[in-house]
Amino acid sequence: MLYWNIFVAFFIPGILGYGGGPASIPLIENEVVQRYGWMSVQEFSEVLALSNALPGPLATKMAGYIGFEVGGIPGAIVAVFATVAPSLILMILLLGILYKYKDSPKVKRLTLYVRPVIAILLGLMAWRFFADSYEGIGIWQTAFLIGASYLLLERFKIHPAFVIAGTLVYGGFVL
Repeated sequence: MLYWNIFVAFFIPGILGYGGGPASIPLIENEVVQRYGWMSVQEFSEVLALSNALPGPLATKMAGYIGFEVGGIPGAIVAVFATVAPSLILMILLLGILYKYKDSPKVKRLTLYVRPVIAILLGLMAWRFFADSYEGIGIWQTAFLIGASYLLLERFKIHPAFVIAGTLVYGGFVL
């Protein structure tokens, strides 16, 4: 039953967050934190930070790690397969149809409607991360990390992986 739950937890976001990008992060967070309770918001945010620091699609990296934590090596295999299965199925079965209608005004309009929903989901997830950080380390540490990250990313153009690594080191030694 555990491996079925792992499969479902990553298959559903794989369907709705096609491609494994940022759109699937709130969906994975809902399954892993809210539905199954395998991780806390703090643990999930750490997995997300680690996944962002590594190359490749976020969803597959997160699936591999979370699947391993929950169900060992078989859990990691099931989670990664469940994450890529929807994309694989769609590519195999629907590639011709998708290519035929790619310039359709209806398809373009649908894409325009989906983008704000994804933005809202990402905003809600960011708010939950902020609230959890505020409760965990306080407003001053949270404000410092937000301000320092903003300066490093926007003013000094430091690669996000280095900023994430720096915040992990800061959290490990200072907090």
